[in-house]
Amino acid sequence: MDSIIQTITVIAIPVLFAITLHEAAHGYVARYFGDPTAYLAGRISLNPIRHIDPIGTIAVPVFLLLSAKLMGGAGFIFGWAKPVPVNWSRLRRPKQDILWVALAGPAANFLMALGWTFLLKGIVVFGLPASGFWGQMAVAGIQINIILMVFNLLPLPPLDGGRITYSLLPPKWAAPYARIEPYGMLILLLLLFSGVLWRVLQPIIWFFYEFFGFFL
Repeated sequence: MDSIIQTITVIAIPVLFAITLHEAAHGYVARYFGDPTAYLAGRISLNPIRHIDPIGTIAVPVFLLLSAKLMGGAGFIFGWAKPVPVNWSRLRRPKQDILWVALAGPAANFLMALGWTFLLKGIVVFGLPASGFWGQMAVAGIQINIILMVFNLLPLPPLDGGRITYSLLPPKWAAPYARIEPYGMLILLLLLFSGVLWRVLQPIIWFFYEFFGFFL
């Protein structure tokens, strides 16, 4: 039980930063391109409470973490925040601007992973133990942001990658592709619990681990 509490303590701040800045970035870029919906809803905020989904941000990840610990494995931590409201029709060029709004969240995670990497580098440079509390938190920050970034870039609506794919497809293909969205979460859950999702994501995640490792 002590190890579970320690793990939750280490990952709590990185998770809150990861979801807060990810969602706020979507809202900020949407406002930049003409849609103030998220701004008017108070979602362009660094207050994590505005972005937390009680089920997706807390209950599901904690359940998966506890299950993995009890089964003696690392597991795959899966969760979500409350999506930022975006009125795509209010964007100045909806189909083109969707690309930048969707890309903003994963881009924020990339920058946060880089920031945690530099923090870990600083810890090592100043002679502090990388295995200490702050070192573990920095490592968790890198891992969480990489996983969130890669996961959200899957080309499956309603994930960010699905929005990006829709924006890049020619109109005659984009419309049929968008009709997948009502079934997107079901497809995602099937991929998750079948183990296919992890097999697809693992090599990409390891690529980014190696990438950020160059800065250490």
